[in-house]
Amino acid sequence: MPDLVSVEREGRIAIVRFDTGEKPNALSQKLMRELTAAAELFHDDPDVSAVVLTGHNNVFSMGADLKDPEGLDARKAGLAKRRILLRAGPRLCEAWEKVDALTICAIEGWCVGGGAALAAACDLRIVGQSGNVYIPEVERGMNMSWGSIPRLVALVGPARTKRLAALCEKVDAETALSWGLADHVTPDGAALEKAMEIARATASLPPTALKLVKHDTNVAAHALAKATSHRDLEAFALMQQSEDFQEGIQAFFEGRDPEFTGD
Repeated sequence: MPDLVSVEREGRIAIVRFDTGEKPNALSQKLMRELTAAAELFHDDPDVSAVVLTGHNNVFSMGADLKDPEGLDARKAGLAKRRILLRAGPRLCEAWEKVDALTICAIEGWCVGGGAALAAACDLRIVGQSGNVYIPEVERGMNMSWGSIPRLVALVGPARTKRLAALCEKVDAETALSWGLADHVTPDGAALEKAMEIARATASLPPTALKLVKHDTNVAAHALAKATSHRDLEAFALMQQSEDFQEGIQAFFEGRDPEFTGD
């Protein structure tokens, strides 16, 4: 199978692009592994000051690929194996959070579910004018996981995190900017250009001092992250066994409103 992720270098800047070749640009298990490996390239690279992450030109990502055969196998596996397979998403976001350099996410179009979790793991988010952030996990009968809740709380506060991740509100680019979820809004098609502008400014700064400030900030912002997200994978594994989860997924594929019972 062809690689889904490409990595380019421009001086002290790295550009990571992911494109499945399909409109949703969904996060399959293979894509998550490739994106994780890409992030790990920069964990200990002293020659990179900024890493720009972007999807394709029309959509960042519509979230986890619910049709991915590997993902389907994970849902059918026993609890012991399923807990291991479910670590792919949290591992992906953690890998991007641990990049030594400043990470800048360029978003065009929809940024949904796991895509939003990945974006929240980056340091800055640049969103095209028509971009939208949407976290529909609860509407599918599951909890938002991947360690993203404390990251979202650090970005937008508890009430807005509840609006995003519990009430599943769709947030447009201007709202994301006013909330602090986006750092810049650009004309459509210009998010990557703005991300590169910031990356070049970053690359002109003393790299070690920059990285020290980034990591000090992350420690302050995420000091309790492990304490507040340590069980979200276990909660997700539990929700996968619920009738609401099955109903949420089936209703999504059938294009109808789900009927949840709490079971």
